[in-house]
Amino acid sequence: MIQDIYPHKLHNEYHPDQSPRPDDAIICFVGNKILVGGKENAFTFPHRSELPVVSDGTYLFSLDRQAFYLVDGDFTGHSGSYRYHTLRDLRWHLKGPRENLYAAYTAYHLTTWYRENRFCGSCGQATVHAAAERALHCPACGRVIYPRLNPAVIVGVTDGNRILMTKYANRDVSFYALIAGFTEIGESMEECVAREVMEEVGLKVKNLRYYKSQPWGSADDILLGFYCDADGATDIRLDEKELREAVWVERDAIEGQPDNLSLTNEMMMVFKAGREPR
Repeated sequence: MIQDIYPHKLHNEYHPDQSPRPDDAIICFVGNKILVGGKENAFTFPHRSELPVVSDGTYLFSLDRQAFYLVDGDFTGHSGSYRYHTLRDLRWHLKGPRENLYAAYTAYHLTTWYRENRFCGSCGQATVHAAAERALHCPACGRVIYPRLNPAVIVGVTDGNRILMTKYANRDVSFYALIAGFTEIGESMEECVAREVMEEVGLKVKNLRYYKSQPWGSADDILLGFYCDADGATDIRLDEKELREAVWVERDAIEGQPDNLSLTNEMMMVFKAGREPR
């Protein structure tokens, strides 16, 4: 999965008093595009010394011993060999290294949060950075805003040696995924699993088993993976607004996604190997 970067380590502790060095990495987004350089399997982030940066920026995290700072600005035409790419470009075209992909996705999560909370949602005043923790503080009304995480589920619905595989209605991709969805307010993760499966394919489920979690910064997610068994009839009633296809696939016939970055792909491959929790 994307966070499996050993022996590298992403350190997300907050260090507001730390100042950037010339060789520290700069994160710069213009819209949903991030400034990176390099080639396939070897993209890199610009160093502070390589850009006309006029401020220290905001400390985000460190990858091993290299610190990353968020800087506002559009460096088009002033960035040498670096170019702006979407996260999708990084994943499917530049393709890594994995530790840099993980850093880019995590940086996007934090960038989005900072960008969307420049003003207090309660009184409209400009927010400031909290001194002791990663939070934004409203000096007018005292509101404290923490980074947002959206909990969501990935669901491997099984029926003996079959697993339910899907294709999303709004994504032009050829490979399969699993049922997924965001948790509603007032809903447990287990209730979310049952609701999403019923809504998308019209099946009841039982015997829920938790598998593993994954951060997924492109949607501010924390994904929780569950396996469960179909309970009763297995005829699929497809919600065509959410899915364009849903099929039962035997273990031996499962084909994975083009990369192994996602929790979805890992869960499919674990089931294919017969190693899912029972």
